[in-house]
Amino acid sequence: MRTPLVLVLLASSRAFAQVPLPDPPFLPQNASAGASPSSAAIPNSQWSSLLGNLLYFYEAQRSGKLPSTNRVKWRNDSALTDGQDVKLDLTGGLYDAGDYIKCTFPLSFTVMSICWGATDFGKGYDLANQTPYLDDMLRWSLDWLIKAHPANNTLFVQVANEEVDNAYWGGDRNIPLPRPSYQINDTSPGTDAAAGTAAAFAACSNLYANRIFSNSYSGPATLQNATYAATLLEHAKQLFTFATSASGGQAVYQHSVPEVGKAYASSGYGDELAIAALFLSWATNSSSLYQQAQGYWQQYSLSSYDGVFNWDNKTPGLPVLFAQIAQANPTFGGNASTWQTVAEKYFDGIVYGGGPGYQTHGGLLYYKGDSDDASLNPSLNAAMLLTRYVPLASTQSRRNDYWNYAKAQVNYALGNNPMQAPYIVGANPNSPQNPHSAMASGGNNISNINTSPPQEAYVLYGGVIGGPDKYDRFFDIRADWPETEVALDYNAPMLTLAAMHVLNDTADPFYTSLKAGAYDSKKPQGMPCDGAYTDGCSGPQLSQGRKIVLGVIPGLTGLSIFSLLVWWAMISLRRAHDPLY
Repeated sequence: MRTPLVLVLLASSRAFAQVPLPDPPFLPQNASAGASPSSAAIPNSQWSSLLGNLLYFYEAQRSGKLPSTNRVKWRNDSALTDGQDVKLDLTGGLYDAGDYIKCTFPLSFTVMSICWGATDFGKGYDLANQTPYLDDMLRWSLDWLIKAHPANNTLFVQVANEEVDNAYWGGDRNIPLPRPSYQINDTSPGTDAAAGTAAAFAACSNLYANRIFSNSYSGPATLQNATYAATLLEHAKQLFTFATSASGGQAVYQHSVPEVGKAYASSGYGDELAIAALFLSWATNSSSLYQQAQGYWQQYSLSSYDGVFNWDNKTPGLPVLFAQIAQANPTFGGNASTWQTVAEKYFDGIVYGGGPGYQTHGGLLYYKGDSDDASLNPSLNAAMLLTRYVPLASTQSRRNDYWNYAKAQVNYALGNNPMQAPYIVGANPNSPQNPHSAMASGGNNISNINTSPPQEAYVLYGGVIGGPDKYDRFFDIRADWPETEVALDYNAPMLTLAAMHVLNDTADPFYTSLKAGAYDSKKPQGMPCDGAYTDGCSGPQLSQGRKIVLGVIPGLTGLSIFSLLVWWAMISLRRAHDPLY
């Protein structure tokens, strides 16, 4: 039977269009709903709501002309002149954190991570009915990255000046001007930024083209679009060529654009080259690109790195991706068992000890330096990689241990911690009340951020905050940006983890067991110890009883030492006057 041409065209237009948004739309529930257990079904309604809230956060971070489908009613059109200084339209995109700058390097990492997660665990989005919002969020981000790449060898890496932006605290209607546009190009290259953005485009092309890695995972979210996938892949190829072949050579992007180093300086570019080559190898079915990625691993001595996975360093994710692709297509020349060994050396260092990370008394994976500015991010990224790697693990004991360790880190973030606080805004009555967000605060007095206004004007639903300090203390202070600031990349691993739990977890997120007032009963006295405040760096505050005990002990010790000194003086005196003594 021949299909009428009009029906073919209608089907094609539907296939190439964005996934329709639900009507009525998904909206976050009041935080009190997060203290109520669900019916323990699959999909679990509490995990589904969390996934929806995490995506909603990205909608709150939007810049530019907002669409009619905007769900965040307190947000307004903003930064509508972005790009005019270079005669381009650079409006749109997402504000990177609690301020109003737009940064390509962390955005591309965020999008890469989310697309990778939605390729492996995408059916979780489907089950939660969040795939339309995933598609909406990704397109808003990717379409801006496309704008930021107006020519083969040009990529805009930041819009707005960091110092000007940091001097402003207020709503989105009065964002200060000018907002300069910063670019890398053929003669002023940024290997890391170009390759990192190539990786994002390639990873998302894989998602939109339905290129699955393995049946060990659920498979991609149902948002396939061949035309969009091809567009993304073309940008990925161009940017990878730019990263590897710029006439100005290879360099970290802050070398060409010093301004970007104030917020997101890069430590190198070998990891970005390797991960871009890997995602492109899968997107183009290219064994040579896979071999090229292995070459970068050797050339840049990436095996020596055992730190965190984040916007700056993608190295810990590489062995997992190498193994996924080697297992999926052995003809690429990769040895899956070799990459298993590399990955498990890294993960064993986390789970069994021996790596640079350690666990706080409360159980949070913590890296001195990286965790100081956002303690939850290294932990959640590790949990995300561990959970993804579980199907590839070489032994059953590792599968169990990796899974349990990852689950414990997720539970910590969701309230199983000494503060009994879930570190996601709006998830539960004990969630943070004062996220560091200029647009959500409702205040405009930069000299009095904490109390102007006394209560945050808007609830920034779904925002994952920086997290507690190294003593597991959380103070919920608006100006304490290491603890309370939100950021695009903070949400990324939790999105993938939530999608994983929607798929197969009947148990509710931990925070449903926390009743209102739990955090208030645990909230510490004193001040934090971090980059914003040093007042609390002497350690956790002690109760009065413990202070008395600790005060008595030194007093008794001092008395004993004094007595011994007196005795020794008397003996010495006697020796001086009695040679036989």
